[in-house]
Amino acid sequence: MTDQATSIATLPVLGEAANQTYPIATLYVVATPIGNVADISVRALHVLSLVNAVACEDTRNTAQLLTRFGLNKPLIAAHQHNEREAAESLIARLQAGERIALVSDAGTPAVSDPGARIVDAVRAAGLRVMPLPGASAAVTALSASGLVNDQFHFVGFLPSKAKQRETTLQQLRTVAATMVFYEAPHRIVECAEALAAAFEPTRQVVFARELTKLFEEIHRCPLSEAAQWLAADAHRQKGEFVVLVEGAPQASDAEDAEAERILNILLAELPVKQAAALTAQITGKKKNALYDRALQIKG
Repeated sequence: MTDQATSIATLPVLGEAANQTYPIATLYVVATPIGNVADISVRALHVLSLVNAVACEDTRNTAQLLTRFGLNKPLIAAHQHNEREAAESLIARLQAGERIALVSDAGTPAVSDPGARIVDAVRAAGLRVMPLPGASAAVTALSASGLVNDQFHFVGFLPSKAKQRETTLQQLRTVAATMVFYEAPHRIVECAEALAAAFEPTRQVVFARELTKLFEEIHRCPLSEAAQWLAADAHRQKGEFVVLVEGAPQASDAEDAEAERILNILLAELPVKQAAALTAQITGKKKNALYDRALQIKG
């Protein structure tokens, strides 16, 4: 352990972390704060003090973070444009017995951020990867949204081109889980308009911007009111966004039972395909699902 690591480990709050085991030849995937520097974990600080080098998305941002905690480590650029080359260099250093930390600019690496290819390559080389949990913008927003759902579907950034964005959203219309999107400030209005066009206007949407920072704001409203809320104050369009959209409404047991009743009546007089198509028109249910159910009834 270096003198720097030893001095940090003497702090009482870090004593527990210092007493744990940190194997060599290991890639440590370290979550960093998404906005509030005080959100860094005790174990993350200890590992950053211990490693031989830090692979990072932007060396300038990571240098500033380390400086805030009195740390100074060799930095290795590992971003979306050089991940494969960086992975080769990191693997060689790990095989030589080094400890390497992998960080992104904010939050958890490899989750809508660079790092996944590096982790994959390190694991393929038979080397150990140890994750250090911490800040995640998606989970932070979900925890404060009040959207009651046991599942969430992480989408990340939508395509920037309108047609591709529309296609992606149409594919998500029937997702029952709460959907999680990331969006940049210069595209947030377009994003809100696209969401309102793709989903029912009564669905709840949550805009969580500048999470953990001084001007943090979390607003929830029906999708029909989203564009108006953003337009009402220019400040609402600033900062990095997590956007949550309520999942597709689930059909009630009564609706399912009614569709089954209609399908059975029509099957008594019509071929399977026609009965399923008419039931879909009457009930609004998916034709393919009704066709499969009709085959079960006939079979």
